[in-house]
Amino acid sequence: MLIQEEMDIQEKLRILSDAAKYDVSCSSSGIARKGKKGTIGNTLAAGICHSFAADGRCISLLKILFTNQCIYDCRYCVNRCSNDVVRTAFTPAEVCTLTIEFYRRNYIEGLFLSSGILHSPDYTMEQIYETLYRLRNEYHFNGYVHVKAIPGASPELIERTGFLTDRMSVNLELPTAEGLRRLAPGKTREKILMPMRQVQLGIAAQNLKVLGDSRSDRAGVQRRLEDSGNRSMQSKVQWWDSGKSGISAGLRLSNTGKNGAKRDREIGMADSVNHPGRNVWSPDSSASGRNFVPAGQSTQMIVGATPENDYQMIRVAEALYQNYDLKRVFYSAFVRVNEDSMLPVLPGGPPLLREHRLYQADWLLRFYGFGAEELLTEERPNFNVLLDPKCDWALRHLEQFPVEVNRADYGTLLRVPGLGVKSARRIVAARRSGALDFPDLKKLGVVLKRAVYFLTCSGRMMYPIRMNENFITSQLIGVESRKAWDIENHDSYRQLSLFDDYQVAAPVSREDVVSVVTGTL
Repeated sequence: MLIQEEMDIQEKLRILSDAAKYDVSCSSSGIARKGKKGTIGNTLAAGICHSFAADGRCISLLKILFTNQCIYDCRYCVNRCSNDVVRTAFTPAEVCTLTIEFYRRNYIEGLFLSSGILHSPDYTMEQIYETLYRLRNEYHFNGYVHVKAIPGASPELIERTGFLTDRMSVNLELPTAEGLRRLAPGKTREKILMPMRQVQLGIAAQNLKVLGDSRSDRAGVQRRLEDSGNRSMQSKVQWWDSGKSGISAGLRLSNTGKNGAKRDREIGMADSVNHPGRNVWSPDSSASGRNFVPAGQSTQMIVGATPENDYQMIRVAEALYQNYDLKRVFYSAFVRVNEDSMLPVLPGGPPLLREHRLYQADWLLRFYGFGAEELLTEERPNFNVLLDPKCDWALRHLEQFPVEVNRADYGTLLRVPGLGVKSARRIVAARRSGALDFPDLKKLGVVLKRAVYFLTCSGRMMYPIRMNENFITSQLIGVESRKAWDIENHDSYRQLSLFDDYQVAAPVSREDVVSVVTGTL
């Protein structure tokens, strides 16, 4: 390991921005805050603009590591302590200077700051806190900031940092405890989950304060705060191993209340006040009275580094949403940056299509009211590579279709392929004025090339269709297979020309020879 102490800020930026590209858990802000007199910058709820690298990874914001030095030897990480790479670290003043100068040039709208573990978790978290303190109070930066909570750091440091940042994330890294033990021996699941719980409780406590006398919302927040607080105080970070599924995530889904009553799955849970991670923030809060992690918390899991199947990964994501109120779970296709016998060899490169399917399923969990057990099972543990999870589910439950557009409830409409949250809401609103037909659905944004197999308008389908799984699959698979090819071959495009032969090797005929010699076409 080569450590360079004397290095200019431009060289540090080149090294530490490149080292941060494998962390995908950054996203739009999710909150709105106007600029204030005496400060610079703002953040919009509509989100911060992103750009993407050629491999599809997000490189938005000023995305850097505080340092690429690390005391851990995680086998999948390019910054592992055993790698012989150039090491460097920013100072808090340098990060502030970069952020402000990039912002003034309109290059960025905010900061994404992660870090390796320098000396110790507490020392690293203290450096991150000092950076944010200077940025907010000395440079008066009011824009979006996303930082990583360092597992193992003291709760006091995480709390103080939480009042200076907008979003905070703790990377779960691997979906099972066994995978973590094999590939990241310096980390434990308990250390990762503890700051998650702390952020969850901090957001819930703040919501109680902001809601005041709004009793309908307050009751839900109070219940979740009490449940989470009891689990935390009793140190019930439960480790469980199931012989059938092999899940060992330290997470447990709970579908029953205190009295054993079944809890209904919430549709569109990201719109809820208290589930998951929706912070009730005050837009008029001053810089000196900041909210605690107002944009919520997120995490990241690596896809393909360990042998867990899709069912295990989506179950862990569902547990995180249910039990830790996460705002977002990100999935990162494994990139083999180190030569290590414990790492898998992927001949096809990073599993980008699998990552894509997990994101689609994650969307169904968050906004469409699906459960992980509906999308996959232990007997069928992986997603269909040729069909998106929603279409795949619909084809396995044809007995529930076709759905009558003019009578179906909102939850049923959400389960129809080709219908999204916006189009389902538009249908519910539009049909109050009269019956809808297929041209109306097209105007409302429904993707009819999928939905036409699963919908009726006033009892009629768009055209006669056999409700047969094989027939409908053959019709849908053409569109989806082209999308799958685009994902897996995203870097194989080439410029077409008028004389492109599509690499077809055909023998030269006698007529072609004569035409070339005589010039006669």
